[in-house]
Amino acid sequence: VQLVESGGGLVEAGGSLRLSCAASGFTFDDYVIGWFRQAPGKGREGVACISNSDGSTYYADSVKGRFTISRDNAKNTVYLQMNSLKPEDTAVYYCNAARITSSYEYLDYWGQGTQVTVSS
Repeated sequence: VQLVESGGGLVEAGGSLRLSCAASGFTFDDYVIGWFRQAPGKGREGVACISNSDGSTYYADSVKGRFTISRDNAKNTVYLQMNSLKPEDTAVYYCNAARITSSYEYLDYWGQGTQVTVSS
């Protein structure tokens, strides 16, 4: 099982980045996919997620209207388009895949993370 994030980097405030999360080794269509982030000295927080059933999305208030999550099941890839970036968006961004099995077991996988740095 692998989740590989890419697309991070250094950008000026107001700029944009698009993160990608490429999945392999499991049935991608069965999983809800989320993006989380962790800034230095802070806990990990949820940023956005997208369902596997109807494509519905959820966003943290701090990114609503600026970030867009999408998924391409044919490519086993999820994207996070980040616009109007702010210095407070600086963090390591992680991709997560999660599901609950028919026997109510919770399964999830994490990527290794990609650094996003927004300069002021």
